[in-house]
Amino acid sequence: MDFEEESGTQHILDVLDVLHRDCLALRIHDGAFSAMDLTARYPRTGELLSTVKFMVQTLAAAGELQRGLQRELTYDGLRAAEVKGNKGGRRPAVPVGKTDAVRTAYLEGRSIAALARDHNVSRDAIRTALADLLPEYTAADTGTPTPELPVALDMPGKVADFLRAADLASAERAVLDQGVTVRRGQG
Repeated sequence: MDFEEESGTQHILDVLDVLHRDCLALRIHDGAFSAMDLTARYPRTGELLSTVKFMVQTLAAAGELQRGLQRELTYDGLRAAEVKGNKGGRRPAVPVGKTDAVRTAYLEGRSIAALARDHNVSRDAIRTALADLLPEYTAADTGTPTPELPVALDMPGKVADFLRAADLASAERAVLDQGVTVRRGQG
């Protein structure tokens, strides 16, 4: 469950509304707030008790604090591992020492399924080790220019008329001349 302050608190309050609607109670059984009913409402108005709202906000804040601490500890661990020279993330299922053998066997015609059985790993692990050798892999060619995407520019008619009268470069003039006039609000 996400404990972000805006969405998390409201999500919990929505759950409490559903529980109340279905005549179910949510009670805290241990600790300082034991026997507190989190679905309790004011008898006349039907609104949640202010103590319940306070408790929900406190629980959401505690959850957010816990998530923040967990994130900090994770980043601290990754930084410590990086200082020691370890790479973060999951280790590959196919060990580095076997990767060359797997690649050679694949190039000699062995199937991915057979390689997975031989090395006791999943086919996806084999595909990861062979990623650059697979047909669907395409390396980015840095020498090829990226194609220009068409650009649609929506502007008021007065601005377009001003640009038509302005002194523009030939490329800019050609683009402006290729434009299409669209009349809006003319049903």
